[in-house]
Amino acid sequence: MLRYLTVAGLASVLFLNGKSLKPAPPTTDAARKNYQTYCSSCHGEKVEAMVDRKWKHGIAKSDLIKSITHGYPDLGMPAWGQSLKEKEIDELADLILVSMETLDQYKFASKPKSNIFRSEGMTVRLDTVAAGLDSPWGLVFLPGGDMVVTDRSGSVYRLAKNGTKTKLTGTPEVVAEGQGGMLDIELHPDFAKNNVIYLSYSAGKTENGQKLATTAVMRARLTDTGLADQKVIFEAQPWSRTRHHYGGRLEFDRKGLLYVSVGDRGAEKVNPQSLESDCGKVHRMKDDGSVPSDNPYVGKAGARPTIFSWGHRNPQGVAIYPPTGEVWAHEHGPRGGDELNIVRKGKNYGWPVISYGINYDGTTFTNFTAKEGMEQPETYWIPSIGPSGLAFVTSDKYPGWKDNLMMGSLRFQYLNRCVLKNGKVVKQENLLPNLGRVRDVRMGPDGFLYVSVENPGYVFRLTPTAI
Repeated sequence: MLRYLTVAGLASVLFLNGKSLKPAPPTTDAARKNYQTYCSSCHGEKVEAMVDRKWKHGIAKSDLIKSITHGYPDLGMPAWGQSLKEKEIDELADLILVSMETLDQYKFASKPKSNIFRSEGMTVRLDTVAAGLDSPWGLVFLPGGDMVVTDRSGSVYRLAKNGTKTKLTGTPEVVAEGQGGMLDIELHPDFAKNNVIYLSYSAGKTENGQKLATTAVMRARLTDTGLADQKVIFEAQPWSRTRHHYGGRLEFDRKGLLYVSVGDRGAEKVNPQSLESDCGKVHRMKDDGSVPSDNPYVGKAGARPTIFSWGHRNPQGVAIYPPTGEVWAHEHGPRGGDELNIVRKGKNYGWPVISYGINYDGTTFTNFTAKEGMEQPETYWIPSIGPSGLAFVTSDKYPGWKDNLMMGSLRFQYLNRCVLKNGKVVKQENLLPNLGRVRDVRMGPDGFLYVSVENPGYVFRLTPTAI
């Protein structure tokens, strides 16, 4: 148990279980400010939460300095050696080390301090549905009441109503590196008759000695314990050495067509504005992966035929708007400029030609926030909230939220509510502060909202209550 430590007294001696530890290296307000400025958009607002993780490249101070200075671009980690002075990098490394030593003091609960919250005249309780997961990326509900959850580490679990958890067999191999792994899951519109499901994931292969990855979609038949009749129906081209910006969300529209979001894979200068690339796009296909004849670029020389919209950065939320059937999606910006869009046929959403964001190091990459022929977002966020998961509230159980749009915030660790009026965002509310990195949000067939958070991985139900 931590007996003595204050943030202000960083030079003092730490005591843990009665034992004196080495003096904590000094940190400065400048180091925390630099963390907020350069690191928080990807790693979260609190460095004390960020350090509670597996360290792939080492945790010695020299390892941290190397990582901060040179980065790991293929994994989505920028290099800061040109933006920060050596002293600033040294102080950031010290801040991380101090934060690791004080981790128990700042350990975040698996849910907020109170599991009761109020909004729009409603009282809502947060109930735990599943625990013991790592990073539950996507979830769906089966007709009998069971739930199927993907875990980014590579596993897919069937969660029975009685609480038992079964790891499914027959799932695809994934590249669980960087932002990759097992991603989203979706049921076929006629699942009750055919038991067909869809998985998106980061697929891997080796070519000319290089390990490559891409966003892929598998169609399969769900059995009691696994998958059968597996078929890969989509692999985004080109494959890449990078391990970030996979996109990966799946959603069926009212016509039974499947939408698949694919990120730019970190190649923003090449992929998003090229119709010859699948990356930085939202795709539309039939349930077997074939191309609808009315897709916007069918028959266009060099264009990828499944493309529905383009100019996206990294869309990690897709949902159908109940009143109109429109496809809505949000995507991650760089430092600022996360966007919420209505995804329209053949439209270009501008990345990286136009953006409300800047580079992670504070430099600019474009002088334009608008340009003819490129769509404007319905709303955008500065600073970035890191949106993930997307669901419209369709249940009468939440009268104050009907037709509102819910999404998670990976950065600020809350549930974000967007109030719509005549199809426009007119108000936002942050719910469940300090909930955790919210990865997915879904409406269940029972009329309740469900959210998943990662590291540690939980699935929660939002239950209206008379309390």
